[in-house]
Amino acid sequence: MVTAVLNAPGIRLVAAELLALRDTRLPRARHRPVTRRPGAVQARPAGSGMDLREIRAFAEGDDFRRIDPAATARTGTPHIRSFHEDRDDTMLLIADFRPAMLWGTGHSLRSVRGARALVRRGWEAAARHAVLAAISLDASGVAVAAVGAGVAQMGHISRMLADSHDRALATSQGMAESGSASLREALARAVAMVPSGAEVLIATGPDGIRPGDDVVLARLARQRRVRVLLPLDPLDMAPPTIPLPIHAGPERRLARLRPFDFAPLAARMAGLNVSIEVLPDDAG
Repeated sequence: MVTAVLNAPGIRLVAAELLALRDTRLPRARHRPVTRRPGAVQARPAGSGMDLREIRAFAEGDDFRRIDPAATARTGTPHIRSFHEDRDDTMLLIADFRPAMLWGTGHSLRSVRGARALVRRGWEAAARHAVLAAISLDASGVAVAAVGAGVAQMGHISRMLADSHDRALATSQGMAESGSASLREALARAVAMVPSGAEVLIATGPDGIRPGDDVVLARLARQRRVRVLLPLDPLDMAPPTIPLPIHAGPERRLARLRPFDFAPLAARMAGLNVSIEVLPDDAG
């Protein structure tokens, strides 16, 4: 049960707040399923489907396997074929509510801003009739909202995230981060839950993806579009310039905080085929 001191805007995640993020002005999607499997739509980007999109001159970075022999022989310069991609319009939202996310020096906790960002993207996907699912991760384990579609599904996801966040607030007090559940379990479930071509959004902190998670994350990103939403705190972006006292039992030290260095994490994620989007304070 969430105590009264934690029942405040920016600290507690309330289902009604997430439901209110739905933008009813969003236009109805024009895409329609091309198969009977929910979520399958024909996409505009070039891909590896069956319908020819264009034959064009070869450019640096193109796949050599798509070279068109006839056009190449006819013109004397390499040409490639590109196709419309047939992919599933499926979105999976993964919210990290472990202790390191239940912290903030701005107007809201990292966990709250991450969940808000996820739900906003979820409502946008629901407006185009996408299929949606969600996973939340807290110190006690993983919760799942199975695949579904429509406004009712986003309502279910919103309530699941709010309940999971309440549980995280109630159980994380006094619990060390080292005793928290691993992100690997959530990522492994994600691999089994959503098909190739799906979009996966993971809201977690700067240290949320540990080196031991990389193998499963790479497998998830192999045939899916994976993006990490990083809700940075004002202290991450612009820490105080003066030394601060640190107390650990009888030990006392002065330490100077440094701004979060985004480059190493970005390079590591790029190597796993994962993109990163930084969410500044209260801009999620």
